[in-house]
Amino acid sequence: MAISTTIPFLLTLFFIPFFLSFHGVKSLTSHHNHNHLPNDAESLLAFKLKADLHNNLLFNSTSHCKWVGIQCFQHRVIRLVIESHNLGGIFTPNSLTRLDQLRVLSLRNNSLTGPIPNLSSLFNLKAIFLHHNHFSGFFPPSIITLHRIRTIDFSYNNLTGELPTGLTRLDRLYYLRLEFNRFTGTIPPLNQSTLLVFNVSSNNLNGPIPVTPILSQFNPSIYSRNPNLCGEILHKECNKTRFFDPNAVAPASAPDPQQPHLVDAGGFGTQTAQLHGVALNQPTRKSHSSNVIILGFTIGLIVLIVSVTCFALAVRKQRRDGHLMEGTMASDYSATLDAAAAVMRTEEEREEKVKSAQQEGIMKVAAGKSGSLVFCAGETELYSLEQLMRASAELFGRGTIGTTYKAVLENGLIVCVKRLDNSKIGGAGKEVFQRHMESVGALRHPNLVPLRCYFQANEERLLVYDYQPNGSLYSLIHGTKSARAKPLHWTSCLKIAEDVAQGLSYIHQAWRLVHGNLKSSNVLLGSDFEACITDYCLSVLTDSSLAEDDPSLWAYKAPEIRKADSEATSKSDVYAFGVLLLELLTGKPPSQHPYLTPNDIVHWVRSARDVTDGGSDENRLVMLLEVAIACSVASPEQRPNMWQVLKMLQEIKEAALMEEDVELHPGERMS
Repeated sequence: MAISTTIPFLLTLFFIPFFLSFHGVKSLTSHHNHNHLPNDAESLLAFKLKADLHNNLLFNSTSHCKWVGIQCFQHRVIRLVIESHNLGGIFTPNSLTRLDQLRVLSLRNNSLTGPIPNLSSLFNLKAIFLHHNHFSGFFPPSIITLHRIRTIDFSYNNLTGELPTGLTRLDRLYYLRLEFNRFTGTIPPLNQSTLLVFNVSSNNLNGPIPVTPILSQFNPSIYSRNPNLCGEILHKECNKTRFFDPNAVAPASAPDPQQPHLVDAGGFGTQTAQLHGVALNQPTRKSHSSNVIILGFTIGLIVLIVSVTCFALAVRKQRRDGHLMEGTMASDYSATLDAAAAVMRTEEEREEKVKSAQQEGIMKVAAGKSGSLVFCAGETELYSLEQLMRASAELFGRGTIGTTYKAVLENGLIVCVKRLDNSKIGGAGKEVFQRHMESVGALRHPNLVPLRCYFQANEERLLVYDYQPNGSLYSLIHGTKSARAKPLHWTSCLKIAEDVAQGLSYIHQAWRLVHGNLKSSNVLLGSDFEACITDYCLSVLTDSSLAEDDPSLWAYKAPEIRKADSEATSKSDVYAFGVLLLELLTGKPPSQHPYLTPNDIVHWVRSARDVTDGGSDENRLVMLLEVAIACSVASPEQRPNMWQVLKMLQEIKEAALMEEDVELHPGERMS
């Protein structure tokens, strides 16, 4: 019997792989050279099993990275977007929560039910969209452990319970929408300077809204339909605590058999009494004793009432004084900020002086090297290597491939010198470097910072550019440490975008080269505040993995060049331009841009700029935003080329000029 039962079991095990192959599952394993499904594929199938009750998700291709809504990097799922698929089951634990490389999770506009599982294992998660479902239960406390999280949208669900105060510790949070749930309790004192989008309307929240600079900046409508919310932000006084209610009846105190004699309220005798009922448990021997006790109790009760009333008045006065103190603090807030800004400016000036002193003659390390400056074709030799070495230098900044200095020569000429880090471009030999610099040095365009000359000897390489007096676009957009800038007007955004597009189009069309490292800090402002691109065409000399550890650079990189050994292309420049344009429109660095659909991104940009619908300016802003969205699509084939982008921007400008002409000369246009 043992043998007869074992053989069918072994046959079953033998035929399982063929059964899986017949159903299209084993093909996944062959792609990865494993004997079982990849872990991420198993996690996705575990989710589908409980969530996809109607079998709407067709997870049946040769690789899980090709399934609908899945984006991978090195076969690991980094983005999962399954929206409007009529998922009607539950978000089961130990399914998607095993995708530890996941950055974006969107399950919005489905019909998922049950609680949101523990998400603490998704430690790389940056954005989560679960809105417009039927989730129930509490706000998942595991969210507090996700320190990289930036975007949370749990709106339009059935979540209950209190909001965790740990939300205040998410220092990268800038998008939190919780409206149309059933949350109770108070609002945490959120004060993250990054918080841009916030909404808790249509819940059951109560109590005063914390008066923080961030929560105070939002429109009161985001707190609406919470009847029990109150406080200064809503201009609604909160109910004060009632210290004495004359209608309240205190419970009677039963006599303690171990303590039969109590001192009465008036202190006139030792009678066992039920004070609140003013009834004596034992009759007195003399009638006047009863009168004394009653009189004493009455006097004591009057004293108690007067004491409680005085206490209530004192507390009310203290609260009123507290409100006055808060008002004084609010009025002094701007003065405090001004004082803090002045201190920071002083510290920055001192720091710059220290830097300048430390960098005095910094480039003299190159002195003694054999070689000389090589001026680009057609350039006049205005200075020698020795004169450049004697120049006083001030540190401008450290970039991806080197350090930049402002150098003042003895004759007063100011140049910008980039000292390349040989460890990052060491793969480029002397002849390769020279040939490439000859090509780059020949580029001349009003929107390119011209490369005047270069130097190389042994392990030292210098690039000399024209100095641009008005700083970088990054500083213009984001301000300084002591002064935070506001988003630029749409006309300024259009002018800068057109300048950058002119320069990039010239590089792509005229020379068949690519920039490879476009970002706001590599766009400088000339004497007339024209935008000029710098550090162009140097990416071919560097290692493509340099930006992997820098989120500010990673955000500019197109998806197709985020892999190792990938090279920049003209279409990846277009992607970076789209990110740059979005940075211009929002005033937010790319590392803070959320993953949003095109429809939601319009709302996000409007929120960032504090504008409302309507008006010609709003229409132009939306048109610019559409250009940014077109440039930053994931597929390079779907992106326009730089010349087409330039034409789009010029059409926006022409439309704006025509509309302005109509407004200035309406009669002439009508005639």
